[in-house]
Amino acid sequence: MQTGWLIYALLSAFFASLVAVFGKIGLKDIDSNTATAIRAVVMAVFLIGLVLVQGKYLQVKQIISQPIPMLFVVLSGLAGAASWLFYFLALKNGKASQIVPIDRLSVIFTLILAFLILGEKLSLKAALGAVIIVIGAVLVALG
Repeated sequence: MQTGWLIYALLSAFFASLVAVFGKIGLKDIDSNTATAIRAVVMAVFLIGLVLVQGKYLQVKQIISQPIPMLFVVLSGLAGAASWLFYFLALKNGKASQIVPIDRLSVIFTLILAFLILGEKLSLKAALGAVIIVIGAVLVALG
């Protein structure tokens, strides 16, 4: 059983927590949409640099030349941008400790969409876990 995905997922969760904390501090006296745009530029520069350092810049042409994968990469980018706009707007107006649990309800939306669109199976155990996540998110957000 490979556990590399688990390490990456935990690192993702850790860095996502830093996004919330650093974002909340940074949003104190500035517009949330402008902050999101600046964040996106920083991310783009960082990621372009990473692709260049890894020598994977030739893969960009390969991806662009495939209309369906490219369409879904673009749609994913637009969804991500919308997510971050609303996330930073929420951080600007509320407590990070309340916003993050509600934001993580994306797990529930992902389970539903993966079932409906990707045809992934939803086991009883996963459904029960989803219910617990919802209850936990609400309890933390209201706490």
